[in-house]
Amino acid sequence: MTQHLADALPTTTGTRPGWWREAVIYQVYPRSFADSNGDGMGDLEGIRRRLPYLKELGVDAVWLSPFYASPQADAGYDVADYRAIDPMFGTLHDADAVIREAHALGLRIIVDLVPNHCSDQHEWFKQALREGPGTPLRERFHFRPGRGADGTEPPNDWESIFGGPAWTRVADGEWYLHLFAPEQPDFNWEHPAVQDEFRSILRFWLDLGTDGFRIDVAHGLVKAPGLPDLGRDEQLKLLGNQVLPFFDQDGVHEIYRSWRTVLDEYAGDRIGVAEAWTPSADRTALYLRPDELHQAFNFHYLGTGWDAEALRAAIDDSLDAMRPVGAPTTWVLSNHDVVRHVTRYGGGERGLARARAAALLMLALPGSAYVYQGEELGLPEVTDLPDEVRQDPSFFKENGQEGLRDGCRVPLPWSGTEAPYGFGEGGSWLPQPAQWAGLSVEAQTGDPASTLELYRAALRIRRERADLGAGDAVEWLAAPAGVLAFRRGDFVCTVNTTGEAVRLTPPGTALLASAAPADPVVLGADTAVWWQV
Repeated sequence: MTQHLADALPTTTGTRPGWWREAVIYQVYPRSFADSNGDGMGDLEGIRRRLPYLKELGVDAVWLSPFYASPQADAGYDVADYRAIDPMFGTLHDADAVIREAHALGLRIIVDLVPNHCSDQHEWFKQALREGPGTPLRERFHFRPGRGADGTEPPNDWESIFGGPAWTRVADGEWYLHLFAPEQPDFNWEHPAVQDEFRSILRFWLDLGTDGFRIDVAHGLVKAPGLPDLGRDEQLKLLGNQVLPFFDQDGVHEIYRSWRTVLDEYAGDRIGVAEAWTPSADRTALYLRPDELHQAFNFHYLGTGWDAEALRAAIDDSLDAMRPVGAPTTWVLSNHDVVRHVTRYGGGERGLARARAAALLMLALPGSAYVYQGEELGLPEVTDLPDEVRQDPSFFKENGQEGLRDGCRVPLPWSGTEAPYGFGEGGSWLPQPAQWAGLSVEAQTGDPASTLELYRAALRIRRERADLGAGDAVEWLAAPAGVLAFRRGDFVCTVNTTGEAVRLTPPGTALLASAAPADPVVLGADTAVWWQV
């Protein structure tokens, strides 16, 4: 097996083995990060050139959203070839260069893996269509005869996440299952060839030196036997609230046990991170038992509003659920699928103030934190994109999602006073707002009041202090209504989630504040402060 720089990177952080336990991981959405060739689309070479920025920011690892060969029906989450790079992003040589340069800088690379479904242009699926009903390739997907007269009705009542039936009929009369877009047929994970193929894909990228995988729709691989009807409409409202016949089935855990065996074959602590929408933190913890995956996204925390009581409950529930399985809790505020939290928290100055305070809260909690590209710049959601530029497939489906995911994927502003703000020389695939000139990396660098410098300072302090990130508990302190206060060693974090300033006895010397205090004994509205006790 080839040795990589990853093998020489530290495998321990804080007080427990495993670099991921306290890591800050930065999500790069390749289309929108940096464009190196002027075609208006971000690419791998653009990422490589900007790695020093991420090193300076202070993160530990970089998660890359899909860059595989794809027709781009769902922005690359419809994969045609899991071992090839889409030409819009570059070549396999470019991917190798990103991994090697990241390692040289002390950064790890996590790649997205999409095992629930592939593209309808995947060679297996194209051959399955050619071969017809009852043939071996069709068994690798969920092909079924229809119901009703002449099989004209879908095999069951499941709905697509993007709206409409989760089934599409092909020319020979059979139907195939796709929990997402029709261009994304679901694999049948009961078929051994599917399991063998993905273990091979894991090894392909691990041999290239990647440090792990973010597993898309990790909760969706196994479907209930017989594919039973759900028995109700508006199924999207049930996602993340209860176990469904197509999500969070217990059979997924055997798959991840086999993957853990593969990951453990490699030096350097290679990890698996589950995107698992489950009904509870306890259900999420099942994916993180010692012989399964290493981390899972904490969507229960992401979905919690800006309210002290609700946040405290979410923090306690998350820590309590992870403790029995020995896994670190993760914290996340935004990603490529949700409205940016500046906007979720109310938008404008108040939304930004809350987002800055939320960042300090997140980075003070024990476990691992995920930062979505641009949140360190305080970017808001772009809510006024013209319909003609939208590319999110859910935007085009009746009764699907609201179709606003394009708004969190607008390319980053790096420099300059006019679009595309240093993103590239050929414009940007989604238009950037005029006000982003003041939010660019260049505009914020060196400004102590900027959100970028707040993140840089917070990440620097987090690296310097063993109290931050380590452990699996917080000590809650007495605080006024609407205020969170907790201690970790000789460190205290206070967060005011109310719209009014609160008088508070300083617990020590202020290390960092999300907003400059007008009075040292006053905790401002929507403000967080870190203290040295």
